[in-house]
Amino acid sequence: MEFLNNLVNTVNGLVWGPPMLVLILGTGLFLMIFLKFMPLTRIGTGFALMWRGRAKGDDSTGEISPFQALMTSLAATVGTGNIAGVATAIFLGGPGALFWMWCTALVGMATKYCEVVLAVHYREKDDRGEHVGGPMYAIKNGLGKKWVWLGTAFAIFGGLAGFGIGNMVQVNSMAHALETTFSVPLWATGLITMVIVGLVILGGIRRIGVVAASLVPFMCLAYLIASVVVLVVNASAIPAAFDLIFTHAFTPIAATGGFAGAAVMAAIRFGVARGIFSNEAGLGTAGIAQAAGTTTSSVRSGMIGMLGTFIDTIIVCSMTGLAIICTGVWTSGESGAALSAAAFESAMPGIGGIILTIALVVFAFTTILGWSYFGEKCWEFLVGTRAIWPFRVIWVLAVPFGAIAQLDFAWLLADTLNGLMAIPNLVSLLLLSPVVVKLTKEYFARS
Repeated sequence: MEFLNNLVNTVNGLVWGPPMLVLILGTGLFLMIFLKFMPLTRIGTGFALMWRGRAKGDDSTGEISPFQALMTSLAATVGTGNIAGVATAIFLGGPGALFWMWCTALVGMATKYCEVVLAVHYREKDDRGEHVGGPMYAIKNGLGKKWVWLGTAFAIFGGLAGFGIGNMVQVNSMAHALETTFSVPLWATGLITMVIVGLVILGGIRRIGVVAASLVPFMCLAYLIASVVVLVVNASAIPAAFDLIFTHAFTPIAATGGFAGAAVMAAIRFGVARGIFSNEAGLGTAGIAQAAGTTTSSVRSGMIGMLGTFIDTIIVCSMTGLAIICTGVWTSGESGAALSAAAFESAMPGIGGIILTIALVVFAFTTILGWSYFGEKCWEFLVGTRAIWPFRVIWVLAVPFGAIAQLDFAWLLADTLNGLMAIPNLVSLLLLSPVVVKLTKEYFARS
């Protein structure tokens, strides 16, 4: 077991090492330039389309509304990464890590736009008559049969990673947070979550879309309000916080208090890696959800889909990071969710930790729902629609196991598989980028 652990540790270091981070950032920057910065200049258009996309539209063009598709994608991305992931990035890389998270998100908007455009453009109907899409279908239908192995690799990595990163790791975080704050037994959290998850995902994407559209906007807004309270209490520290962020994005930071110090490379590495973990730009998952949306235009779907990265990182992650830095707890030596909880507790004694625990539980729960759909479509691509019901049952049964298990190795393996998903997706994005540009030009020429 020790050999296996060391092997996965080594592979993880390669997967999330400098070459991968350069590949993800470089691909995003290339696509942003190739699109003439359209994802940034059209953010307003994207929000307008999202608002209009609340209506479901023609059932023959998809199973859920474009808004529900975005909320399903956000359900999967707004999770423990926004609370524990941001805190870990700052703990390991210092305040400068937040700057590199922002950079990841800004170029990631172009990446996610292209992912969604290709997923919708190359989507197909399965033998149940439902729309399916994502990097595996874009590779198969866009690059041709000789590239199908690459789509298969993506589906294998995604189908396996989901059980860790999107299921057991999430419920484990929920269970430990509830045990620490409210003394809820781990097994109780596991069983209750299993029942609720089962009630939702056994109804398929339509039920997931309805629950996500109801829960995600509320949870994001409530978390932002709580974060604003923390910032208002520490308003005088906000200018200094931004100074720390921009200064230490480019200069090393010395050890101070419980903070061990960090080189610039650490700020870049952990900022980019945790940013990608949070918003999933480059992993290809957003396209899987958007492919189920009712739409007649892949470009419109892309402009709605790219907002997921903006909302997840530029808005939600920024609030967590600023709360941690403004309150000064980033030097306390705490890490992960405990660091975020310390920030909220310092501004709202007695209730701050409770608020953060509730946020973590809701964020993690919605991630389990969103990733269940991503994993399902990966296995459907590999095995066909006969995989759907067995997958859903296994997914639900994995929940209570995740609540009570020690998941250090599962986390490491899932993190590695999660990173490996990016390679096939980024290759397809680069090879099919002329198709995206052509579709984009045609859309704006007509509008």
